[in-house]
Amino acid sequence: MTSALRRLFETLMRVALPIFIGLCLSLTSFGPSAEAAKTSMSGNYQNDTVSVARSLKEVVAIPNDSEGRAEAQKDSVLLITDYISRYRNRSEVNDSVSFTTMQTALNSMAGHIKTFSNRPIPEGLKERLTKELSKAEKLVVNEG
Repeated sequence: MTSALRRLFETLMRVALPIFIGLCLSLTSFGPSAEAAKTSMSGNYQNDTVSVARSLKEVVAIPNDSEGRAEAQKDSVLLITDYISRYRNRSEVNDSVSFTTMQTALNSMAGHIKTFSNRPIPEGLKERLTKELSKAEKLVVNEG
């Protein structure tokens, strides 16, 4: 009788233990939950392009010896990433001249800041960025 109970108990443990472990693992979350990042883009391409262009022109205009330059440049990379992430895959936008002009300026600016994070933006690049951002701003207003 005790051997039968013992076999029954062992069988139950062989079946119940894996089920219990499986349930525990499936109900437990591993790591932080994934949440979408908040975007600073409104979804209106024209308004966002003008806003981003103006913000980046302000960053470009910051003097090289200014204390807040490095932080402003770091924030501008986040803004660039947000803008490109929002509009790169939209076919109604990414074929426009304003977007390609804007993307050229954004790639140049982000590339310099990421590659040379401890160096200010050179004067030649500042002039080019200001020119391209102004051009993109005018183009998007004319396209709208």
